[in-house]
Amino acid sequence: MGIQKHIPLLEWLPKYKKNQLRGDVIAGLTVATVLIPQGIAYALIAGLPPIYGLYSALIPQVIYAIFGSSRQVAIGPVAMDSLIVATGVSTIALTGSESYIAIAIFLAFLVGVIQLLMGIFRLGFIVNFLSRPVITGFTSAVALTIGLNQLRNLFGVDFLQSDQIHILLEDVFSRITELNVHTTLIGLITCAIILILRKVNKKIPNALVVVTLGILIMYFFGKQFSDVAIVNSIPSGLPSFSVPELDFGLAKDLLSIAFTLVMVGYLETISIGKSLEAHQDEYRIEPNQELIALGLSNIAGSFFKSYPSTSSFSRSAINAETGGTTGISAIISAIMVVLTLLFLTPVFYFLPKTVLAAIIIVAVFRLVNVKDANFLWRANNLDFWLLIATFLSTLILGIEYGILVGVGLSLVVLIYRTSRPHVAELGKVPNSDFYRNKNRFSEVILEEDVLVFRFDAQLFYANASYFREQLENMVAAKGNSLKLIVLDGESINRVDSTGVEMLKQQIIYYHKRGIIFYFAGIKGPVRDALFKAGMLDIVTIHHFFMRANGAVTFYKTGDNKNQIKYAQYIHQAYN
Repeated sequence: MGIQKHIPLLEWLPKYKKNQLRGDVIAGLTVATVLIPQGIAYALIAGLPPIYGLYSALIPQVIYAIFGSSRQVAIGPVAMDSLIVATGVSTIALTGSESYIAIAIFLAFLVGVIQLLMGIFRLGFIVNFLSRPVITGFTSAVALTIGLNQLRNLFGVDFLQSDQIHILLEDVFSRITELNVHTTLIGLITCAIILILRKVNKKIPNALVVVTLGILIMYFFGKQFSDVAIVNSIPSGLPSFSVPELDFGLAKDLLSIAFTLVMVGYLETISIGKSLEAHQDEYRIEPNQELIALGLSNIAGSFFKSYPSTSSFSRSAINAETGGTTGISAIISAIMVVLTLLFLTPVFYFLPKTVLAAIIIVAVFRLVNVKDANFLWRANNLDFWLLIATFLSTLILGIEYGILVGVGLSLVVLIYRTSRPHVAELGKVPNSDFYRNKNRFSEVILEEDVLVFRFDAQLFYANASYFREQLENMVAAKGNSLKLIVLDGESINRVDSTGVEMLKQQIIYYHKRGIIFYFAGIKGPVRDALFKAGMLDIVTIHHFFMRANGAVTFYKTGDNKNQIKYAQYIHQAYN
């Protein structure tokens, strides 16, 4: 069982059924028809020769099929990671040069090592610091950036490439009149065909259709379109085994971009995997195993000339929709890539780059998530502005700084929310033993001499002062008639030393004003923490109740012996 957990292939392969094979084969073939043209296109985004997109589509997905906990996620080159690679590596080496290629391959190795170590040490929880608004804002901004960077191939103009939108737009607007008419025409028609085919039937391999049409047009009418840039020759043959050029001095310069790739790749994989997981009952995603699988995929891929790869939203969805249920579909897809590398690369000689640009632009602009932004505007303003801030910072500052801003803002929002949690004064529901929020239940009974106070969060150093302030405000509102405070602790799941000391001080302070302090609904672990920290030095066990009603009833019955005993107990301990 232990080895199956770490090599999921050993769990599902022995249980493989014949009736699954047809779906896996169809899914593998369908994914390959999308993956091959996308691989070529995404290599261009990364600033690499097209063949490296096919290399990255080979070994990584086979390794993931063995070690990945998801059986439907499709691994390979993706647009977002390709742009991040281009952004990071282009600052160190000349795009397309031998050193550039070597650095991109080393980057895959570095990303894989980080992912593998994070998986081994079970650090998958780190991704929790990126909230959904941050992910949506970052993804939408990167999608726009990728699309705008492809305008150079769509229009046939050598625009600047950048991950800062103002630089891109300034150059595009200043040189838009230079566009190549034939290139632009083919590119826009390609976009229209893809969109039409998607409306007709999403299962039609639109990328394969437009690639085929583009090749045929340039093959038969190449003389009329001689000014249209084509892919030209792509070398045939499988990638040879070679150790990446391990320059650990260079690793320092690549570390920030590597961590960006790790976070983005992991987020993509987990979000896609969880989405697919929800539609079946055969397997469950294991986050740390996903890190291990991605790490091994990138490490192994780097030995076969692959640049960083991760899961693809579109190809994973296609894999599931066309019947893929296990890693066999990924192996079928890899076999198709092998056949392409061995025999079909000459076919892509006449492929127009503008067709590849159109495929990329249509694909990535679907990632601009306006729907989520609209929902957050209505549902949660703070999350909406978190999305907008991440979106704008990624567009303006660049991808690397954008994700840092997103993480930073997520932490700030987390601290803000935990330091100022919801609090409520409770009143008694008529003819019952229940106490409810007076702001939500207008019929509850409030007593002048009793304050039932509920705190809806853990009580620790970040919100201890807020607890004291809110309690003081409610006590002040009650006036001089207040004789009893009951802390309803049902929502408190943790308390630290700062929280305990603050509670002690409050009990002593209110005792001096003639106000008794009771606890109600305190969970066992929280109660243990209070007792270990010396709470029983100033109160007795008789001041802890199962429910708020029990505490109030105990006070109202006039058990003066216990109340006098409590007052004497505090007096002896602290006066």
